[in-house]
Amino acid sequence: MIEPGAGDPVIGRYRHGEALGIFAASRPDAIKSCAEEVLADLGEVSVLANRTGLAMLPFTDTVRNTAFHLGEVLVAEAHIRVPGRGVEGYGAVTGRDLEHAMAIAVLDAAIAAGHRTDAITVFLDGEWRRQQEDDRERLRKVEATRVEMETF
Repeated sequence: MIEPGAGDPVIGRYRHGEALGIFAASRPDAIKSCAEEVLADLGEVSVLANRTGLAMLPFTDTVRNTAFHLGEVLVAEAHIRVPGRGVEGYGAVTGRDLEHAMAIAVLDAAIAAGHRTDAITVFLDGEWRRQQEDDRERLRKVEATRVEMETF
């Protein structure tokens, strides 16, 4: 669960990494709609990258505290530049949804430009609350399957 924390907030109460995490876990239709709204008057956008590919998935062995690669994961990524505002945006999500990655990149660039931050903050707040509720519901379902075991 992402809990907005202290530090240097980039937008509203969210740091840059927190905002990107919320965007990546957001509902695809919702973030695409928000990005379309923001994109309408953002200015000319140059697409630097818009592709899918495999990325190594790092994991840490908690016993030995050593890092290793668990495997590969399919990732969609987008990198854009907004020349008129002198900013860039980047977005990546697991899977092959290039439009979702592009929506994240658009919102990332808009945040960097200070453009439509009110609408983006409303979106972040709503998605953060929804993700928190989804996590609580998932944990309730997991807890329902917990079995008490005795060791001999």
